[in-house]
Amino acid sequence: MPEPLIRALNVKKYFPVRMSFTGSLRGEKQKWVKAVDDISVDIYPREILGLAGESGSGKTTFGRTLIRLIEPTGGSAIYKGVDIYKIKGSELKNYRRKLQIIFQDPYDSINPRLTIRDVVAEGLLINKLVSKDKIDEEVSKALEDVKLTPPEEFINRYPHELSGGQRQRVAIARALVLRPDFIVADEPVSMLDVSIRAEVLNVMLELKEKYGITFLFITHDLALAKHMSDRIAVMYLGKVVELADSEKLIDNPLHPYTQALIAAIPIPDPSAPKAEVKIKGEIPSPVNPPSGCRFHPRCPYAFDRCKVEEPKLKEVEPGHYVACHLYDKS
Repeated sequence: MPEPLIRALNVKKYFPVRMSFTGSLRGEKQKWVKAVDDISVDIYPREILGLAGESGSGKTTFGRTLIRLIEPTGGSAIYKGVDIYKIKGSELKNYRRKLQIIFQDPYDSINPRLTIRDVVAEGLLINKLVSKDKIDEEVSKALEDVKLTPPEEFINRYPHELSGGQRQRVAIARALVLRPDFIVADEPVSMLDVSIRAEVLNVMLELKEKYGITFLFITHDLALAKHMSDRIAVMYLGKVVELADSEKLIDNPLHPYTQALIAAIPIPDPSAPKAEVKIKGEIPSPVNPPSGCRFHPRCPYAFDRCKVEEPKLKEVEPGHYVACHLYDKS
């Protein structure tokens, strides 16, 4: 295997729970939302790593923490041999342009007061990557890359004059124009109509091949993750519970939570046999996660050990990792 482009090592992100006035007077212990709790994963050059799980599992927080869009509570993020959690100032600024993000909501992530030219050019100007007389040329190239053609038809428009799919392409162009090595794509098509999702996803796949960009593709849709990703990591309540090649994970899921997610994918043929994995209840609060395996209160296969001992993510077959006592030989 090649060296990872970016490596997360024991990454944690805890958010303090706001304490009531009376609670602070009584000296109550500070509580924390453990959104990301000790995640280690390698992401390789030119790879698309899918990150899947229910809402509230910590996917978005992990993506933002990985590129230090929000400050981590602990751990390291090693990018090309440098821990980006330990650098500051101008050195950090230089790394930021190589680590970009595409936000979920194209209506909320773009300043409505800026023209499309100014939205895409902002990063170029901040980082002083090109002279001002070449800004339009660079912006036009980026718009062409995301299939907003001819670019002169879009460059002077405002965001409210575009459709949702066009806005998301502008968001992709804004990240792309800086020529990043790594992009966090945070559910980039979940806010779009089904009819235009495929077009935006195909643009991302083409850009990966053209520029060799590495992606962390965040989604709650495992069928979409299989289509887009080389490997898939499944998150539950702040932890990765399974990691494998896309085909292997979908065809042979090992963790009961992954099995339940796959069983929930609709099948077009209603007469086709369908595996059912019944899980109970809702995802617990990350403020007070269950002891032992965090999935055990909902797991149909849980036994006593699951309630007291947290399973570690282990390789149970080549390239297939799972955190579950059902596969723990020790």
